[in-house]
Amino acid sequence: MYWRYQEQPERSPLTNKTSSGIDIHALAEDMPNLPVGRFAQMTGDPRIFALACNFPAGDEPGTVLVSTDQGNTWEKTGPFSAAKDIVATDSGAFLCTAQGALIAAFANRAEMVRADWDPALKDPSTWRLPTYVARSLDGGQTWQDLQKLHDDWTGANRDMIQTREGRIVFTSMKLLGNPGRHSVLTYASDDEGRTWNASNVIDLGGNGHHGGVTEATLVELQDGRLLKYIRTNWGQLWFAVSTDAGSSWHPYGPSGIDASSTPAFVERLASGRIVLVWNRRCPEGQDTWPPRGGDGIWSAVPASNFRHELSMSFSADECQTWSPPVVIARNPDGEVSYPYAFEPEPGVLWITAHRFNLKMRLREADFAR
Repeated sequence: MYWRYQEQPERSPLTNKTSSGIDIHALAEDMPNLPVGRFAQMTGDPRIFALACNFPAGDEPGTVLVSTDQGNTWEKTGPFSAAKDIVATDSGAFLCTAQGALIAAFANRAEMVRADWDPALKDPSTWRLPTYVARSLDGGQTWQDLQKLHDDWTGANRDMIQTREGRIVFTSMKLLGNPGRHSVLTYASDDEGRTWNASNVIDLGGNGHHGGVTEATLVELQDGRLLKYIRTNWGQLWFAVSTDAGSSWHPYGPSGIDASSTPAFVERLASGRIVLVWNRRCPEGQDTWPPRGGDGIWSAVPASNFRHELSMSFSADECQTWSPPVVIARNPDGEVSYPYAFEPEPGVLWITAHRFNLKMRLREADFAR
């Protein structure tokens, strides 16, 4: 069923451990001073910014931090809004543009409305969790152009990129009704985040508060197309392609990359390779895992929700094929999921996961052969 890579012949050596108790690869190291979140940096600027999204504890979600010493120490910058009606959720998309603007997309907990999922109606008519976007032109000290893009429940705004032509694109979601299920879309801006346009909505059906398609990540390919990987309940990531810089997405279908019902993260590296970090469908060396859902409440179909191992793979041919997956972190007693990847300097990767509190560093050369 899955054909994008060969399996690694040996189990991954997870002999190191983070300060939070997560087992990590022998060639990785703990970075306890990192915030867990999405990082951003402008080329040539030594400052690294972070949109903190620690969960369930740590820096308040929505906090923007800055480091001038490669992540060893961090200071808080200004909040998105001094008003108490803006409280960012613990998962957001974040970017520093080539022109130096910081842009953050997030859902607003202050407007969240959520009730128990009605097993009879199977419809979340009362659910609300709006998506907002804001930008800063002074390194996060002040924020402007705060605007709501939709009122619908947003599970997560996961990823944001700037294309070679300068367009900013970020991934978002909408919870649909009758019956309730999730869908994905992107928003794009051609004016440094002042105004935004929505793409078409990808709705592939389903039912449940974890049903449908969710939590996408995206990358620009060398030929100018955008490629999006989407979380599903069907045992693998699905892909979607845009030939118009995120204005519309088509075609889409199964990617051939086996995956749990959890979000992945892709990132273009300075070497030209693309790295993928995600939770696979089953533990390393196994081909089964007890499913979850199938009742129309969690999801319409039974799905793997395996979250104890975080894997990594590299592609040198624009996501056509991938290197054998390597487990880089394992948490047998809990989760290591919802990852982010950032390259603070060529060949060095910071990997964080806000479920729960993974902070680590590794080198591309040790893994990409």
